[in-house]
Amino acid sequence: MTGVLEGFGVIASIIAVGYLIGRSGLLGEHGQPVLTRLSFHVASPALLFTTMTKADLSAMVSLPLLVTALSTLVVAGTFVAVGAVRGWSVGRTTIGALCSCYVNAGNLGIPIAVYVLGDATLIAPILLFQQLVVSPVALTVIKTSRPGERDSLARLLTTPFRNPIVLASLAGVVVSVLGRRVPGPVLEPVTLIAGIAVPGVLLAFGISLRGSEMPGRGTDRGAVLLSVALKSFAQPLTAWAIAAGVFGLEGAPLFAVVVTSGLPAAQNLFTYASHYGTGVRLARESILLSTVLAAPVTVTTAALLG
Repeated sequence: MTGVLEGFGVIASIIAVGYLIGRSGLLGEHGQPVLTRLSFHVASPALLFTTMTKADLSAMVSLPLLVTALSTLVVAGTFVAVGAVRGWSVGRTTIGALCSCYVNAGNLGIPIAVYVLGDATLIAPILLFQQLVVSPVALTVIKTSRPGERDSLARLLTTPFRNPIVLASLAGVVVSVLGRRVPGPVLEPVTLIAGIAVPGVLLAFGISLRGSEMPGRGTDRGAVLLSVALKSFAQPLTAWAIAAGVFGLEGAPLFAVVVTSGLPAAQNLFTYASHYGTGVRLARESILLSTVLAAPVTVTTAALLG
């Protein structure tokens, strides 16, 4: 469990630095939006490109990934159904659905896969699924639901391919499929820029906490609590029920799929919400609360199934 606690500790410390930067006013009033735009348009695409070039695409065809996809569909669908009944906007509902099912597979998933599951490759299928399936669909829905974004059918269909994050992921997949090596002089600057992504997102998240109320209060209280309950409890329970009850998984494969499903909401969802100006508080508070809950959830899972 040391690795789990170390992973959470690193994330918490960078967020705390961001909060102190916000409190001090060091970056001025535009610091957080600039970091957000830098992460969304430059650093995150670079990170995803370098990640996808090394990804094993055969991992996309596996029973654990099917369980992850089904549990994702169940919890996201639940949030969308509630959002439709409550009359929440499409953008806000989409962000909430993402916070309910989109796990932090990168900066938390990798150390947990290494230290808890003993195999870093177990997180790769989730990274691929989220970047190649979930992100393009969700970002397209958010973009096309915004006022003034009612485009022609051709433009609507090509929306995912005009998103820098999706484009970078697809470019990395193409390189992986072709089996080519990116020349060092080209890859090295991209890798350096990619190093900005995770700390940039976490610092921007920390800055956004300055002056904010305690999470789970105010007008977004219901949506926040729903997304956190789905992410922290419903998704791992759903994954366990599908894996064990439907497909008969047991032992290490069952443990792995439940642990990865219980990871908290990814910090880059805050970047998406900030970039498109929808559900920002919902994303911030859902990510914060699900991250706080992730440690005890992971420890409990390990005690029951490990």
